[in-house]
Amino acid sequence: MAYKIINGKEISAAVKERIKKEVETLKNKGIGVGLAVILVGENPASKVYVANKKKACEELGIKSFEFKLPEQTTEEELISLIKKLNEDSEVNGILCQLPLPAHLDEGTVINTIVPEKDVDAFHPVNVGKIMIGDFDFLPCTPAGIMEMLAYMNIDVCGKECVVIGRSNIVGKPMAMLLLHKNATVTVCHSKTKDLKAVTSRADVLVSAVGRAGFVTADMVKEGAVVIDVGMNRNAENKLCGDVDFEAVAEKCSAITPVPGGVGPMTIAMLMQNTLTAAKKQNNI
Repeated sequence: MAYKIINGKEISAAVKERIKKEVETLKNKGIGVGLAVILVGENPASKVYVANKKKACEELGIKSFEFKLPEQTTEEELISLIKKLNEDSEVNGILCQLPLPAHLDEGTVINTIVPEKDVDAFHPVNVGKIMIGDFDFLPCTPAGIMEMLAYMNIDVCGKECVVIGRSNIVGKPMAMLLLHKNATVTVCHSKTKDLKAVTSRADVLVSAVGRAGFVTADMVKEGAVVIDVGMNRNAENKLCGDVDFEAVAEKCSAITPVPGGVGPMTIAMLMQNTLTAAKKQNNI
C-alpha cells in the first residue's frame, strides 16, 4: 500500500510561520511575548529539550527567560521562583521542565504556576477545561497531533481511534481531543487484555508507550493512520519511535516518522500556547 509520510518538520514550519507573523503584529502594538523555562538538575534529555525551546523562541521573536537551577535546589526555592514569575508581566508563559529531581514534588510545582501562564496545560484547572471542551491551552504533544491530522485532511469524526498509553501528558488528553472531534476512542495500557485485537480495529492508532518497536505490523489495520509519539533508542543507539516503522508503514495510509514527526510539533504548539497566553493577558 502506498503510504503518506506525515512530515512534522514541514507542518511545524507552517505553524511557526503563522506564530511569527502574529508575534510581529503584537510587537508593533508594543506587546512583547515572553516564555520562562525552568530546568532543575542535569538531565541530558531535558537539557536538549530546553535548548530546542530557546532556539524556537529566538526564531519566532519570543523573549526567552531561562532559569537553570542546581540539582539540590529545595522545593521552597523553586516555588519562590515560580511565584515571582507568576507576578512578572513580561513573562506570559511558565514551563518547568519535567522530570524533576526525586526530592521535588511535581504536583506541588505544577499547581504553583498560575493557570493562565501554564503553557504546558498541566494545571488541574486547565486539565478540567480540556475535559469539558472549553480550553485556553492544550498539552503540546496532543495539540501537535491534532494539528498534523488537520493539515493532512484526516477527519476523525466517526472513526475508531485507539490510544496506547494513559499518561497525563499525552494519553489522556489525546483521548479527550479525539473525542471532542467525534471519534470513538479506546485507551489501552499495560493491563489491556488482547491488545492486538483492540489496536487492529483502529482507523487511527496513536502510540505513546516509550518502548522501541512496540507496535508491530500485525497490530495495525490495513489503511490505518499511525501516529508514533515514542522517542526511544534502539540497540544501535539510534533514535526511534514505538512503531516498527519499516513493517508498519507498508500497511498504513499515513504514518509519522521518528525523528521528524511528532517531536517538532510539540515545540511549535508550546510557542502557540505562549502566544495565546500573551493575547489573553492583554485582552486580545
